[in-house]
Amino acid sequence: MSEFVASRRVGDATVTVISDGTLLWAPRFMIPDEERRRAMPEADAEGQVRLGLNAVHLRIGDASIMVDPGLDDPASAWQRGFALKWPGLIRSPGLAVALERIGERPEAVSHVVVTHAHADHFAGVAVERNGTLGPRFPKARHLIGRADWEGNPARRDPTSDHATRLGLIERLGLLDFVDGVHEMVPGVVLVPTPGESPGHLAVRVRSAGQEFYYLGDLFHHPCEIEQIDWVPPNRDTGALRASRERIIADVAGRPALVVFSHVRFPGWGRIVRTASGQRWENVQ
Repeated sequence: MSEFVASRRVGDATVTVISDGTLLWAPRFMIPDEERRRAMPEADAEGQVRLGLNAVHLRIGDASIMVDPGLDDPASAWQRGFALKWPGLIRSPGLAVALERIGERPEAVSHVVVTHAHADHFAGVAVERNGTLGPRFPKARHLIGRADWEGNPARRDPTSDHATRLGLIERLGLLDFVDGVHEMVPGVVLVPTPGESPGHLAVRVRSAGQEFYYLGDLFHHPCEIEQIDWVPPNRDTGALRASRERIIADVAGRPALVVFSHVRFPGWGRIVRTASGQRWENVQ
């Protein structure tokens, strides 16, 4: 990918979207094929659409905040295993190169937010060096919704990414848990948005009269903003719909800038009101 880093000012904050690449995804919504084709005209013959893999870096005041540090480095052993699970995956140069490009050192990152405990959002908290894992952001406080950690069955598998990667951060004493609305630094608030996972979080930035929201996997494709009942399998449908309704009520029809994890890079957009509800609108 030639372009994989895009920055904007939001008040006094700098927001940078970092692309880890793209993958093919087959949404298994229980809807008629005709409706699927209308909502996702870019889908291939097998019904797959290409999604983005986005992370976000925030610079506000003295804080350097990494949100959803995504995948491990493109040449890592972890990446080779991930690629086997996702045929058609295309990688960017990766997070380390992106941070260097914007002048941010991993050692200077003060906070890491994991919106939810799916590996494509958190594997990058650790980095492989000489066959061993170490923390990518060794001085950062790492925040995750408590409900995505405590009681998560994946932690019982010692080979899982939860045990090896998030577990590493916990063993180092760098993992903090979020239970409700939480202001992590002035102007940056974590907002519980359960449904994709029990502890899913969105990130809201308010600075100098402007707003930015990073929504994680609250939505996976823009069609879900228009059709909030379209939910992939194995999610808590009721909770996810309620979280979508709350966020839409906050941002729709207002100038808040929005990015979600799997919108195609660079991903800047807004949720706008329509006669029948709301829709996604790209922002150039």
